[in-house]
Amino acid sequence: MSSQVTLKEIAEELGLSAMTVSRAINNKSNVDEKTRERVLEKAKSMGYTPNHVAKSLVSKKTYTIGVVIPEISHAFFPEVVRGIEEVTYSTNYHLILTHSAEQFEREKGAINTLRAKRVDGILISSSQTTDDYSFYEEVINSGIPVVFFDRCIENLGASCVSVNDKESSKLATEHVISHGYEKIAHLSGPLEVSIGRERYEGYREALEEAGLSVRDQWIVQSGYQEKGGYGAMQKLLALPEQERPRAVVAVNDPVAFGAIDAIREHGLSIPEDIAIVGFTDEVRSELVSCPLTTIHQPAYEVGKRGAQKLISTIEDDEPVIENIEIATELVIRKSCGCNG
Repeated sequence: MSSQVTLKEIAEELGLSAMTVSRAINNKSNVDEKTRERVLEKAKSMGYTPNHVAKSLVSKKTYTIGVVIPEISHAFFPEVVRGIEEVTYSTNYHLILTHSAEQFEREKGAINTLRAKRVDGILISSSQTTDDYSFYEEVINSGIPVVFFDRCIENLGASCVSVNDKESSKLATEHVISHGYEKIAHLSGPLEVSIGRERYEGYREALEEAGLSVRDQWIVQSGYQEKGGYGAMQKLLALPEQERPRAVVAVNDPVAFGAIDAIREHGLSIPEDIAIVGFTDEVRSELVSCPLTTIHQPAYEVGKRGAQKLISTIEDDEPVIENIEIATELVIRKSCGCNG
């Protein structure tokens, strides 16, 4: 039959009221399971498809959520989106995915487009090119539910789902220190972005607590891509040999991969000449010739919890604003100077 089958027609076929059929299809709790199964089976056999336009007119909702990610080349974000999609699929929301390419103006355009499409809420991982949060404040104050993920912006009246970046980076740095390394560099993300700032602070705190020097020349901003990691490592390798670091803590795995390429181009070995650790645990991390010690960042869980938080914010009359932290773990491989 055609897609224009109505709830009333299904109800007539089953001898039920249209209201009961509606409640069954919309998974309301006041319909017994046997009736629900009958309704769903009949709806499927008759080719029924929900009328989302009519549904949105009644509920004043579009049952769509927007997602803004800063880039797609880093394996972390596709895995986050997979977690988001799993939740939206199971809760009958639809997903509109946008990409800012780490440019704030593109991010603003994406968010404004999502607002124009009347999405019910937006998940945002902010770009690295702004420290002016007034635009986010305006969006939140307009009444649209917003949840940040991975890159948090606090004190704006929105929840955030992330990992404990500072403690995780500190753990990775402490592990390097435990192997006897004292000359340790950091390839950092932009400090205006929460993950760049928090991971730098974790690195710095670990060195200070161990009584080791924090040298400005060993802290090089790399961004979050391989190209940036390669360039940042080249700067460290350009130092006189006696002034070079013996270990590197990278802000994420792509930066670590770029640094590894630079180290090898200089004819040096990992970890014999320079040890290195990352942060993410990309699939490539255990496949490179010297497997990368790194922090396992549970991207799927970040996406899943972010979507759950956004939907609860949309549907609750008095949503709770909270910062949700997902646990990480240190994955020890050969690049730090040990075999695991």
